[in-house]
This record gives sequence, C-alpha cells and structure tokens, in this order.
Amino acid sequence: VYSRFSDFDIYLFRSGKHQKLYEKFGSHVVQHNGVTGTYFAVWAPSARYVSVIGNFNGWDKGSHPMSVRWDSSGIWEVFIPNIGSGETYKYFIVHEGGRELEKGDPYAHLWE
Repeated sequence: VYSRFSDFDIYLFRSGKHQKLYEKFGSHVVQHNGVTGTYFAVWAPSARYVSVIGNFNGWDKGSHPMSVRWDSSGIWEVFIPNIGSGETYKYFIVHEGGRELEKGDPYAHLWE
C-alpha cells in the first residue's frame, strides 16, 4: 500500500507536533510504480469504512475504498491511478455506529 506517511510523521502526528500535515493529508498527484494518479489520506478514527467518491467514479461508494493504517492512527489512505488535479471528490464515511456521511476534504483546496 502506497503511503506518504513515515513512522516519524505518525510520531509527530500523535504528539500534535507535525507542522506540515498539508503535505500528507488531502489529495496529492503522485507517481506510484510508474503510474500517475492521486493519493488520498484522511483522518477518520471512528470510521469502520471510508471511500473516495467523485465524478471520476460516478459517486459510487464502493469503487475506491480506502485502507486504514495498521498503526491505529485512524488515518485512511488510497492511491487511485489515472486521476489528476482538479477532480471533484468527497469522502464517504461509515461511522462505527453505522451512520453514513459524505464529507468534504478539509485539505481539498491544496490540489497540486
């Protein structure tokens, strides 16, 4: 699984001392295994399911599920190939209690 978070980033995040979270969270156009796409990351510690929905997948809640990090940080991530800058998207979140939400990305204005 592709990630922009190092162990040190997670340490700083957990201690409330990470000064550049905008470089990690949100959406970032990147190259991964020779393919250009977009990496998405969001903090949703009470979620049991998170996906990226947008024009590129017909707002389908099941098309691009995110993976929660193994380190119990509550960070969800996904790399979606062939998606570039300027796409409209939201996060679809299922809360641990079953409540479904569509949330805008607080870092969305930072498209690269």
